[in-house]
Amino acid sequence: MTALIAATVFPMQSEAALVGLLLTEAYPPWLLILVASAGNVLGSAMNWLLGRGIERFRDRRWFPAKGKALERAQAWYRRYGKWSLLLSWVPIIGDPLTVVAGILREPLPVFLLLVTIAKVGRYLALAAITVGWLHAL
Repeated sequence: MTALIAATVFPMQSEAALVGLLLTEAYPPWLLILVASAGNVLGSAMNWLLGRGIERFRDRRWFPAKGKALERAQAWYRRYGKWSLLLSWVPIIGDPLTVVAGILREPLPVFLLLVTIAKVGRYLALAAITVGWLHAL
């Protein structure tokens, strides 16, 4: 749930929740990575869907990507295209990129593939560092 919310309008850090759960060793790391990734990709897909239908609401207070961030994301997306979605995990620019992908009509299968690679890669790296650190103690 944290990973899903973290990828949407609400400010939340799913990385801290994942590390905390990894440190408890109560669940297998692969399961935590799977659940966090699925939630985060689903949240990004919600942003994509938001971008598809409601760019006309971009100046509203509740819109997930604000002025300058959205403009930067659109410029980045126009320059680098779908490959910029590999940065969808990056704080501040990641969520606006997923909204812009919807606004600019990136096909959903391509969007999901690239965002999944980015989100899973981030969680795998985080888990590898955390689990490696645990085993080093």
